[in-house]
Amino acid sequence: MAKYLLLITLIGVLGLALWTPAAPPAAGPLAHTYSIVARDPRTGEMGVAVQSHWFGVGTIVAWAEAGVGAVATQSFVEPAYGPRGLELMRTGLSAPDALKALIAADPAEAVRQIAFVDSQGRVATHTGARCVACAGHLAGAQFSVQANMMLNDAVVPAMRRAFEASSGPLAERLMAALEAAEAAGGDIRGRQAAAILVVRGQSTGRPWADRLVDLRVEDHSDPVPELKRLLAVHRAYERMNAGDLAVEKNDLAAAMEHYAAASRLQPDNVEMRFWTAVTLATNNRFEGALPIFREVFAREKNWVEMLRRLPPSGIIPDTPEGRALVDRILKETGN
Repeated sequence: MAKYLLLITLIGVLGLALWTPAAPPAAGPLAHTYSIVARDPRTGEMGVAVQSHWFGVGTIVAWAEAGVGAVATQSFVEPAYGPRGLELMRTGLSAPDALKALIAADPAEAVRQIAFVDSQGRVATHTGARCVACAGHLAGAQFSVQANMMLNDAVVPAMRRAFEASSGPLAERLMAALEAAEAAGGDIRGRQAAAILVVRGQSTGRPWADRLVDLRVEDHSDPVPELKRLLAVHRAYERMNAGDLAVEKNDLAAAMEHYAAASRLQPDNVEMRFWTAVTLATNNRFEGALPIFREVFAREKNWVEMLRRLPPSGIIPDTPEGRALVDRILKETGN
């Protein structure tokens, strides 16, 4: 309570420097939508996932910061709930206290729908009395699902059930909630954009490294399946990056395991196959690399020229041995 009273005092003193809610509802974007905010108690990761019939919805609804929390702000959106909510939670306020303070200072709270989760898993959700039906929210253990302008009132309960029944990484569990919302009826207007944002439980001091998943579908006829596809691509590139790190540590076995996993996730990705072959060839596994190079070159000839460019960059050593390796690959593949 003392923290809350102190916050209200600060709001009064700082005025517009701290909180500037939008003018009447018509002035703001109409991101009527469904979303979920959640924290993974196992990893500490926090995230937001959202879908709406509104272009680029992820840029205004989804907010998260490692070691702090996650925010979804929707309905007649006031985007400032994102950065302001994170700012207050960063100072140590709980999600409920931070949201309570911002709602108290917002003259348009009746048309807002907002959800907070903090780094300790405390959740807070507000669905204003004038949010367009069907509207509502349900909270669970370290998560909240919320929606407005839904086709029916089955959407929010379906999201909660799906999330609670899911397992695995947080991003995939958030996706399960979005899929359940669509299956239950989704947005009464249809679908257009979707996004997912997941951050680390603790900050590394490097924001670019703290964003574990940051994907958006800005305009699509079926954005939730498209977002799920992008998440699979993201996972494949995570494995490629892990493979590259293993190569740096001279752990070829681990590198090949990661590269193989990436190829299974994205079997039609020519670039992944190319770099796998380069790794094999430069680590005395020429016979294993050769059929992959043949496959890649048969599919896209530009990779032949790419191979020629690697020695000057040092990716393949710019030595007589390195240049001879490139010549041998080109000869053996008929290039």
